[in-house]
Amino acid sequence: MTQIDCQFILKPQFVLTVRKNEKEKPASIPQIIFEDSSIFIINKPAGWVVNEANTTRHLTVLQTWIRNNFDFETANSKEFRSGIVHRLDKETSGILIIAKTTQAFGALQREFKERRVKKIYTALVHGNAPEKGHIDAPVGRLPWRRDRFGVLPGGRAAETDYQTMRHYLSSDKSEYSLVELMPKTGRTHQIRIHMKHIGHSLVSDEFYAGRKTARNDRKWCERLFLHASKITFMHPTSGEEVSFKAPLPPDLELSLSCLQGN
Repeated sequence: MTQIDCQFILKPQFVLTVRKNEKEKPASIPQIIFEDSSIFIINKPAGWVVNEANTTRHLTVLQTWIRNNFDFETANSKEFRSGIVHRLDKETSGILIIAKTTQAFGALQREFKERRVKKIYTALVHGNAPEKGHIDAPVGRLPWRRDRFGVLPGGRAAETDYQTMRHYLSSDKSEYSLVELMPKTGRTHQIRIHMKHIGHSLVSDEFYAGRKTARNDRKWCERLFLHASKITFMHPTSGEEVSFKAPLPPDLELSLSCLQGN
């Protein structure tokens, strides 16, 4: 049983029960924010894996959901990943672009490759983060832990801008900061690694915040506090700049309510 307990910071207690042996069933399905003949934009709930793989057989997978529910040109194409142009980690919620045609898929891939897509993420981090900053630190796979990444001298170039929106305190005077992050590159776990690198790891990050810290975080925030909140890009057909937003989901809003803003 997993407990989410705000009582230790002067809030009522509630309990969420998770049956570990059953196929995971996220509480909601992806919300379609926008759709036209070339693309649709979805708000991915936390708990959904983006791409199919041998290891995702018993998980809830976005690519499978697309194949089972849509019949546009790329929906059933393995080559075009059912139109999925980019990805979010399983525990990360927020905006994803789906290309409905091969033409749109190619155009959007070029935009990502040329770093013309602007993404904004919202995260809650440990500590009193500076008002704003720029992180330029190479990221690579850790040789001693192949499933983890970190700042490494021989890593790939990675840059992230951030600005702090609000500071928070818990009842035991622990400090937290709500930040917006603008990654300039798209390395695996980049935001999580960069914020750890400057001493402000993400709340409930089991990979990079430390086992004990993440375990304590998950008493009141049951998953990684990271949400893809906005994306801006050139529409693959019209050539016009378009932007889409996704508000912070209820589970993360609930976690914030366990803290005192200042």
